[in-house]
Amino acid sequence: MSITVSPAGAASHGIVFWNNVKIVATESKPFLTPEQYLEQERKAEYKSEYLAGDVFAMSGASRYHGRIVTNVIAELNTRLRSRPCNVYGSDLRVHIPPTGLYTYPDIVVTCGKEEFLDEQFDTLLNPLLIVEVLSPSTADYDRGGKFFHYRSIPFFSEYLTIAQDQVLVEHWTRQSDHSWLFADHARADETIVLNSLDIDLNVGVLYEKVEFPAA
Repeated sequence: MSITVSPAGAASHGIVFWNNVKIVATESKPFLTPEQYLEQERKAEYKSEYLAGDVFAMSGASRYHGRIVTNVIAELNTRLRSRPCNVYGSDLRVHIPPTGLYTYPDIVVTCGKEEFLDEQFDTLLNPLLIVEVLSPSTADYDRGGKFFHYRSIPFFSEYLTIAQDQVLVEHWTRQSDHSWLFADHARADETIVLNSLDIDLNVGVLYEKVEFPAA
């Protein structure tokens, strides 16, 4: 994803601040309305995020990023097969009306009735669980600014970030008072309990066929 994230500083052209995180567009581009973005995006060969008039091109992922995403989708599909839930990869766009962000999470889970932006049915409004596999260029954004956006989704309940260079799954769960409970899992034999889906995931399964460099 062609964005950089750094501590907030002085405002300048092409910079958007959210929750004390600045998102810097790599190129100066004309301001687009959400309607113009969607019209352009639906015809585009490559995916882009959108926020406050700026469009941010998304780059390709590493081999292990793809491997982890495949593992997670396969496990979630298996566990939810008999339930009224759906598991989607990064081709499904998510829109967050309170902040205006359009984005493509690595994995989204819905349960029950799905809500979409329009009759194209390609822009989801009500994810229940979101999973992001971290990369060096987006890890801070996924944990900070992007999670800030996700938290404003009313029925969004759980968030996982998964490292690809070590065994580390970070888990945030929305509480009844709308605060978020954090837990991390750094061993392959640990279990992640997803309360919103009433299932648990073994950390080691998420990292199957992922090899880390020797220390």
